Amino acid sequence: MPYATVTAKDGGSFQAYVATPAKSPAPALVVIQEIFGVNKVMRDLTDSFAAMGYLAICPDIFWRIEPGIDITDQTEAEWQKAFELFGKFDVDAGVQDLIATLEHARGMAECTGKAGSVGYCLGGKLAYLMAARSNAQANVSYYGVGLDELIAEANGISAPFLAHVAEKDGFVPPEAQAKFVPVLEAHPNAAVHVYQGQDHAFARVGGKHYDKASADLANQRTRDFLARHLG
Repeated sequence: MPYATVTAKDGGSFQAYVATPAKSPAPALVVIQEIFGVNKVMRDLTDSFAAMGYLAICPDIFWRIEPGIDITDQTEAEWQKAFELFGKFDVDAGVQDLIATLEHARGMAECTGKAGSVGYCLGGKLAYLMAARSNAQANVSYYGVGLDELIAEANGISAPFLAHVAEKDGFVPPEAQAKFVPVLEAHPNAAVHVYQGQDHAFARVGGKHYDKASADLANQRTRDFLARHLG
């Protein structure tokens, strides 16, 4: 069952990569892509969450622009394509697609009914919005972009939310972090960790800014958080 077809709330359907755990039923986890589509990095992450015991599902949230995007961060042409997709992406429609994915996962025989989300980069922004707008029971954001423009959304966070922030994030400057980090630190349902000296995508294996020590720490915090709230 490598892929499932998810029905969008406003019509149409899209594909989602699915990785099943060794034992089921299990809690579900919607794994939210970066700007490079459901590529090998995202499929490997989805597989890794399944290995931890989750029914992991990674939807193609660029399907409304161009279905099946699968590119890397290794060439300038691919970066240009990724930024083009990012510019065309409809955030609100994307969140609705993620909510549809969450509901699809909950309806699968392999799911206990508990479900959460974890996202990276663009997906980190969307995981924050899933915390604010969906009934996911736990949400994790890795270096989400644009959270400073979405501060009011924090009022909607009612389930546990974990944010990993890169101190030297080239896409999230200090003045942006100064707007949203204190809001999350003060929020009763949120926890935020700032990784000193780290740049954007420090947890992307094979990426330019990958830092094993910080990635390992963030990933362990994520594992503990998900086990506590979805396990």
